[in-house]
Amino acid sequence: MRSSCYWRLVKLLAASALLVLSAQIFFSTTSKPPPKPSALSVEEYRLLSPQTYQYHLNEPAVCRDRSPFLLFMVPVSPVEAAARQAVRSTWGAPAPGRDSLTLFYVGLPEGGQGSSSQDELEEESRRHGDIIQMNFQDSYQNLTIKTMMMMNWLSTHCPNASYAMKVDADIFVNVLYLIRRLSSSPRQGFITGSVISDGRPRRDSNSKWHVSKDLYPDDSFPPYVSGAGYVFSTDLAPRISWASRFVRMIPLEDVYVGLCLHVLDVRPVYCRSLTLRNLFEIRQLEYDRCTFAKLVIVNGFKPPQLLHVWQDFSKGHSSC
Repeated sequence: MRSSCYWRLVKLLAASALLVLSAQIFFSTTSKPPPKPSALSVEEYRLLSPQTYQYHLNEPAVCRDRSPFLLFMVPVSPVEAAARQAVRSTWGAPAPGRDSLTLFYVGLPEGGQGSSSQDELEEESRRHGDIIQMNFQDSYQNLTIKTMMMMNWLSTHCPNASYAMKVDADIFVNVLYLIRRLSSSPRQGFITGSVISDGRPRRDSNSKWHVSKDLYPDDSFPPYVSGAGYVFSTDLAPRISWASRFVRMIPLEDVYVGLCLHVLDVRPVYCRSLTLRNLFEIRQLEYDRCTFAKLVIVNGFKPPQLLHVWQDFSKGHSSC
């Protein structure tokens, strides 16, 4: 009997020792800080550096006497005047009960500063005072440059905003619902949207989203939020700008922001309802007022569609 108790005690002590050793191994491997990134060369960073570009149109005083709760940052091409007007007339419009501001970010049109497109853009800027333009060529391949210039503009000219939303012009945004969600969200180190946690680079050279092994050798991307629309606390803007000194440019702007977040050890948060539905709907959905009332964004609206949907939604969504 005494021998049996002795061996049970020995086994218990051995098991305890194994658990302590396992815990030490676990914490020593998971608590290690992320490896220190290597800074880009001067030549590599020049492409993304805000010092490389100049403003052609700017609104540097727009936040001087206010600190908006939510700043909508809308990247759009110079020629998409109809898309900008649709946003101004719908979710981007100032309204009682919501402290938001909407700005549009563009590069140079095809033909440059002497083109008729540029003349029209400048006239639009004089009328509305909501267009920020820098002197890089506006193109899909340069969206990463545009996004980093937006981050720099935010940290320089509107740092006291609480949140910013990078959102495309063809998106439906349920503004009041979004503001209610943000009222209880973290004010620092926070970014949310439709999180893609299993992204992989496409190696097919014919793909619009092609990324070569030379440019990005890893076989997977860290978690990132879909570029259709994501929201972040504005303290992240200067931090993402800083992190870009360590991340080679790739022409996938949402993935690039995810790579910068990885350098910062910041993980994006999925925005879900109580039923675990993704509230940042990046698919195109047929319009239904009460379905849209329970979502933050829905993707894929041409300007006339957005105007039509918003007219119905703004009249009746509160009854859903």
